[in-house]
Amino acid sequence: MQKLSQSQKVAKLLKENPKIKFTARQIAEKITEKHAEDYQDKRLNPIFENDKAFLQQIVAEIGAQKDQILKIDNHIFWQDKPRPRVYWYDPDKIDDTGIRADSEIPEDDDVVSVTKNSNTILEFDLYPVLIDYLKNEHKLYCQRIDEKRSKNSYGSGGNQWLHPDIVAIQPIDKEWNELIRTCVKHGSGQSVRLWSFEVKKELNGSNTRRCFFQAVSNSSWANEGYLVTTSISNSAVEQELRMLSALHGIGVILLNPENPSESEVLLPARSRAEVDWQSVDRIVKENDDFKDFIELVSTYYQTGRIRARDWNRIKG
Repeated sequence: MQKLSQSQKVAKLLKENPKIKFTARQIAEKITEKHAEDYQDKRLNPIFENDKAFLQQIVAEIGAQKDQILKIDNHIFWQDKPRPRVYWYDPDKIDDTGIRADSEIPEDDDVVSVTKNSNTILEFDLYPVLIDYLKNEHKLYCQRIDEKRSKNSYGSGGNQWLHPDIVAIQPIDKEWNELIRTCVKHGSGQSVRLWSFEVKKELNGSNTRRCFFQAVSNSSWANEGYLVTTSISNSAVEQELRMLSALHGIGVILLNPENPSESEVLLPARSRAEVDWQSVDRIVKENDDFKDFIELVSTYYQTGRIRARDWNRIKG
């Protein structure tokens, strides 16, 4: 029996699950599991360091093969925005034009998504998801900053937009030769980078600018500052974010709550050469979580050691 091509495997999966939206990663997971024998030889290729690298290759291939997938059946559609891109099969619709890509296809009430309903997710629930993504994909060591641990010594509203949700250290010298680390230390070079993240469930036309400038306010002290969201409502909002990011340097991360590894840096932050230590001092004096974070950063500066148990935890 002739083996199905990968595009045919994708089309078959979508047809067997009508009106259910799948991301490329979800499709890759399902077809490599269902057709495991077809992928055995490819998985053994030494270029794939692990299963994660292999799966990421399949995800990339699915994205590159989207036009072939559409040609197999004119009941197949894909939607590029809001991110992440999704694919589905709708037996009640047909498109003979072949133009079902690079466009925003309106949501139908009867087309369901395999991702969680955003109404069931609290912002707090996204913190461990983001930490997992940052730890595994960017090799960052993270801390949660709880605004409830602030002193509020400036009175009501005095600390508005002061605290980021998540902060992180990137020890860029961790794998360096000890001689290089010594040179950098005594030559006032950069051995770590500090990151800051403001988390929002959704960005839409009514809240995008407010959320973005909140991130500007509480994240611009860091080497890299990001606004993180699980959903961007439409292309107009994405365009607004691109304009604001270009002006102010804050990046945007699109977080996938179901599959953190499929999250993406939609807009990279403009990297700052130096940390704004005056702003850091302001937050340290107000917030105990942030003070703990800076103490750990200071310890790394002094000793070059990071204790895993001190990082990537959610308190309370």
